[in-house]
Amino acid sequence: MPPTSTLPQPIWCEQLRVRVFETDLNNRWKPAAFFHAMEEAAANHARNLGYDYPDMIAKGMIWVLSRLKIRFEAFPTIPDKIILQTFPRGIQQKIFFTRDFLFTLGSGKRLAVATSAWLLIDPNKRRMLLPNSLPGSLPPNEGLCTLNENLEKIGLPPEMTPILTRQAAYSDLDLMNHVNNARYVEWICDCFPPEHYRRYQPAWLQINYNHEVLPGASVTLAVGTRSAHPLTHVVCGSLNGSESRAFEAEIGWRELRQPE
Repeated sequence: MPPTSTLPQPIWCEQLRVRVFETDLNNRWKPAAFFHAMEEAAANHARNLGYDYPDMIAKGMIWVLSRLKIRFEAFPTIPDKIILQTFPRGIQQKIFFTRDFLFTLGSGKRLAVATSAWLLIDPNKRRMLLPNSLPGSLPPNEGLCTLNENLEKIGLPPEMTPILTRQAAYSDLDLMNHVNNARYVEWICDCFPPEHYRRYQPAWLQINYNHEVLPGASVTLAVGTRSAHPLTHVVCGSLNGSESRAFEAEIGWRELRQPE
């Protein structure tokens, strides 16, 4: 649950619990559950800092997730309690608001670290706004960092194999009337059969969101591998069978560890 204090917090902390419907066939928190938690914590922290969603909409602006990379160190299981910390970390490349995340157990054991890049968007015109359009300021949190990695573009390997196609339906959409960022992660995970997850677990995942997917649009997901890194897959989501890409992602795997 989020903290009850209404005073602006430079670092936001929430306590979560692994819920049954968020676990996979190995009783591990699904990757999409991490994304749902990060989205919720980021929204709660923005509200605490004076940037509530209704107020932002009234000002003709909203934050939209553009890129995110997460490194998984361990996966919680039922009934673990999780502590999630998040904080903004300045502007990068003159357009991205950066925000980091840290997942731990109550014991202090690290579960995952992530960094993300957000764009300020005019929701009516669907166009980008420069960071200086944001009224007020965010805590700079200078010197703080959980994942010191750049979120670069993801190059595609020469051969990509189409695996599945999804059409954006009611359950995929969020309040922006487009496919929610965590739903893409579910689609990516569906590209690999259950047998794969009995042997491997994600070690890291980066996803770059390139184009929003609106209701009724279809996305074909294709998968390729890096010749020098057989345990790394690249997943590309092509919009409506065209060369326009809804997203590009790269996911690395490690041999599955038994529950501790």
